[in-house]
Amino acid sequence: MTGRLLFRGMLAGLLAGLLSFGFAKIVSEPLIDRAIAFEEAVPHSHDVEHSHEHAAPSDEGVSREVQSTLGLFVAIIAYSVAMGGIFALVYAFYVGRIVKASPRTLAVLLALAAFVIIYLIPALKYPPNPPAIGNPGTFQERTQLFFLMIVMSVVAALIAVNVTRKLAESLEHWRSVVAGLLSYVIIMVIIGGSFPSFNEVPDQFPVNVLWDFRLASIGVQAVLWGTIAVAFPLLANQLLGAFPKPMKCGLRRA
Repeated sequence: MTGRLLFRGMLAGLLAGLLSFGFAKIVSEPLIDRAIAFEEAVPHSHDVEHSHEHAAPSDEGVSREVQSTLGLFVAIIAYSVAMGGIFALVYAFYVGRIVKASPRTLAVLLALAAFVIIYLIPALKYPPNPPAIGNPGTFQERTQLFFLMIVMSVVAALIAVNVTRKLAESLEHWRSVVAGLLSYVIIMVIIGGSFPSFNEVPDQFPVNVLWDFRLASIGVQAVLWGTIAVAFPLLANQLLGAFPKPMKCGLRRA
């Protein structure tokens, strides 16, 4: 059963990747082109030129056309299929264990939680910037910290779920859920405050381009998780009927 759900989750991820690629190609890529045009138009200082000499070697020899087409397509599809598969595994674990949540409602709730935990919260600390701006010398550090923030967010979410389950034994369900959410927020505020910050956007960089790009990045993720939330229950419709109905009170133990 889990294997079949995994396959359908990956199919949902594939569909989500195709739609996300279309969104990114139409909305995000023109903003990246504008950012690159700005970088090329503004004279660089000696320090910036020196930092460019230390850019990642993997970026050399890769044309902008390849990056914006095949490179973008492969990256988004690979990420989306992986996320769809992980989503299906998490779904298989929690279906029938969430209070008053039907299998289809659970898909929406899990997709929303994934969007917030995996992308939105880490992006609040390290918001996405157009590739043309920022210090290449700190690129690796920023990337590592962003992925570490994702890991911390997932761990905090697991702690919050455990808190909710423990408190559900003695409190009303909504109170235990609120307590779990507060524990997640507190943990992430502490972690976010302890991580270093970066402010490498040039003062003269167009603010509208920067925020349009960040909103477009959120849009790509929203399309991805929204598509998974809708497509997965449809693809797994026959399988979902085989799972037990959610309990009327409390949280079922795994």
